Amino acid sequence: MAKRKVVTKVVKKKTGTRAKVAHLTTGSGAPDIVARTLENAIGAQVRDYRKHAGLTVSELASVADISSGMLSKIENGQISPSLSTLQLLASALNIPLTMLLATYDRGRGCSHTKKGEGVSIRRRGTKVGHNYHLLGQSLGGDVAVEPYLISLNKDAVTYTEFRHEGIEFIYMLSGKLSYAHGDRSYTLEAGDSMMFDSAELHGPDKLIEMPAVYLSVIIYERR
Repeated sequence: MAKRKVVTKVVKKKTGTRAKVAHLTTGSGAPDIVARTLENAIGAQVRDYRKHAGLTVSELASVADISSGMLSKIENGQISPSLSTLQLLASALNIPLTMLLATYDRGRGCSHTKKGEGVSIRRRGTKVGHNYHLLGQSLGGDVAVEPYLISLNKDAVTYTEFRHEGIEFIYMLSGKLSYAHGDRSYTLEAGDSMMFDSAELHGPDKLIEMPAVYLSVIIYERR
C-alpha cells in the first residue's frame, strides 16, 4: 500500500511564535502544486501563444522589438513586464492584451455531474448497443480527459475495433464480460479494472452477463 506523503507547513501563531502543521496528501506520484504568480501566468500565456504562432523566441522578440533575453525571462516568470512591453507582445502575437492576463484569476477547474445527468454521446460503438454518457467536461490544458459511463444492454453485440490515441482506464461496475486488448482477453466483473494503451485494438469480445455497466476514462494529449 502506498504511503501518504506528509507535508509540514510552518505558520505563525497570534503570540508571534511559530508552529508546524502537518498536511496529509494522497499517495499519488503527481508533483507538488506550484503557486501561480502573475509573472508565471503571463509567461505561460506568452510562451503558449508564441508556440501556437510557430515562432521562436528570437523571432517573436524581433517582431515585438524587445531583446531575446528579456522575452526568455518573461516566459520563465523571472521578471514582471511593463504594460507597454505586454502591449508590444500582444500586438506581435495579434491577440488582445487581455489574453495574456486571462489565466491568472481563473480558478482551479472543476466539473460536477449529478446522478443521471451525464450527457448522452454518440460515439463509435453506439450502433452496436454501447451507450455512452459523458460524466464531465474537459477543463483545458495540454491533456484531455474524457470520463464515460458505458452501458451495454441486452441487445449489445461484441465489438473489438475501438482504436484511438491515448490511455484508457476501465472500471467494471456491474455485469460481466470479456474485454480484448490486442491479442489478449481479460474477464471483467464488478470491481475489476484495467488500464491500457488505447492505440491498440480493443473492446468487449464476449458478453457474459448483461446488462453490463463500466466506467471508461480516456486520457490523451491535445493537438
